Amino acid sequence: MKKSELIKKLIVFVKPLSGVMTITVILRVLGFIIAAAIPVLGGVGIVSLVDLKIFNVSVSLDFVIIGLIICAVSRGIFRYGEQLSGHYIAFTLLALIRDKIFTAMRRLAFVKLQKKDSGSLLSIITADIELLEVFYAHTIAPAASAVLYFIFALIIFAKIHIVLSLTVALIYIVIGFFLPLLFAKMDDGAGVEYRKKMSSLNSFFLDSLLGIKEIIFFDKIKERKDNIEKRGEAISGTFKLLKNFEGKTFAITEAALTLCNFLMLGISTFLLVSGKIDFAAFLISNLMLLSGYGPIIAVSGLAVNLQQTFASAERVFSLLEEKPELDEVTDGENLSFEKVDADNINFRYDDMEVLQDVSISVKKDEIVGLCGKSGSGKSTLLRLIMRFFDPLSGEVKMSGIDIKKINTASLREAVSYITQQTYIFKKSIYENILLANRNASKEDVIEAAKKAAIHDFIMSLPEGYDTKMTELGGNLSSGEKQRLGLARAFLHKAPLLLLDEPTGNLDSLNEALILNSIYQEKKDKGVLIVSHRKSTVNAADKIVYIEKGRVR
Repeated sequence: MKKSELIKKLIVFVKPLSGVMTITVILRVLGFIIAAAIPVLGGVGIVSLVDLKIFNVSVSLDFVIIGLIICAVSRGIFRYGEQLSGHYIAFTLLALIRDKIFTAMRRLAFVKLQKKDSGSLLSIITADIELLEVFYAHTIAPAASAVLYFIFALIIFAKIHIVLSLTVALIYIVIGFFLPLLFAKMDDGAGVEYRKKMSSLNSFFLDSLLGIKEIIFFDKIKERKDNIEKRGEAISGTFKLLKNFEGKTFAITEAALTLCNFLMLGISTFLLVSGKIDFAAFLISNLMLLSGYGPIIAVSGLAVNLQQTFASAERVFSLLEEKPELDEVTDGENLSFEKVDADNINFRYDDMEVLQDVSISVKKDEIVGLCGKSGSGKSTLLRLIMRFFDPLSGEVKMSGIDIKKINTASLREAVSYITQQTYIFKKSIYENILLANRNASKEDVIEAAKKAAIHDFIMSLPEGYDTKMTELGGNLSSGEKQRLGLARAFLHKAPLLLLDEPTGNLDSLNEALILNSIYQEKKDKGVLIVSHRKSTVNAADKIVYIEKGRVR
């Protein structure tokens, strides 16, 4: 993506806060004018001591001292106001972009998001978005204020002498325009490479943390450590390239500033000697130039500051603009569940056939068991019913309506889907169950836990339902996690239950208790249980066997 395109996309977000941005620019310009005025007033003070006039006006030392005090205080006030408003814009927009990122991730779930590296996503949500602060707080206002200050400076210098005004125009154009263009051409893409390598390292760290037990058990600590060191060295090498680029730009800028100062000194000296300007004008013009570089240098340094920012912006916008596998349905029909029918379903992952002419039906008040070996396509059929993706051919209908025509929100509301792995959030047990139905009462949560045969376990804990879960539910066994997932399904109270290996991690006693709860739940509901264990589907009203993607 071109940098010009990235800039346009980033600026679009600023429009709602354009008023605050205008205030920021005004405060910044006033601050720079006052900052430039301080050394100029010092020069005026020197001139006043030798009884020279400024623009044919005598200036007293008292006036200079009062002016310096006012400028010093005003500079602090304007600087504070500019920083406050500028960072208000930046962090407001970062929050907005982060919200849009989560919206995009929700839109991309399930299929697209499953293919993405979680460490890379984490980098985008955290570090990449944070780096956009450089653009919003340290780029837009400086660039706009540099243009305004440039105009102001030309007018003031023109009052002294038109040649000085033209000289300053040349200097500002070289420093503020040509140098940034030069630096942009010198950019070797180290910023983009650095962000990619940091993202890769984050992914590796996250992978290592999630698999820490396996790393220890299989004695892979040294191998993992060596890999981290290797990645760290690669990042260090790229970081050196970044700093090398930064050093070059700094050196070129400083050299250019020195040459420009000599140019101004030479021209103003010539004008002084030739009688075109007096000593007071000579002194003040040189002081004004030296003290007025701030806005222009800020623009000149943008190439360095924005190296990583543009790399991060590209990653952020790539995620924001990525198209989902399936668009959410918002203008379709709402569902009143009676039954679900999968008719002649064919599906493949890439070139691998998964389901071939599969048909199955689940009605309200009915439990259907789907039995088969691992890899036979059972879980894939559930995902098709959830419409995580569409079949290559065939139809999935609910209450006679093609699910492609059912509003996505209505479809999700009508189905409780429990996967083989239950994710546990770092919250209390109560909050983890309540996730399925925010409007449920505590009595509803307890009742759901009882149906999932986990209430007694919860009450045995010192804090009961208020017990805090560790990351990924590390203080629970696989069976306990699975029962929490079932409690969520019971609390959701959806008319269709899709259960993928609901008792796979349970002993026979808990399995019997839960299967009895599922049987009791079938009133006014349809239940589809997927399992490779016959004991799990024995309570079903009918059992469908699937083998190598075909119903037999």
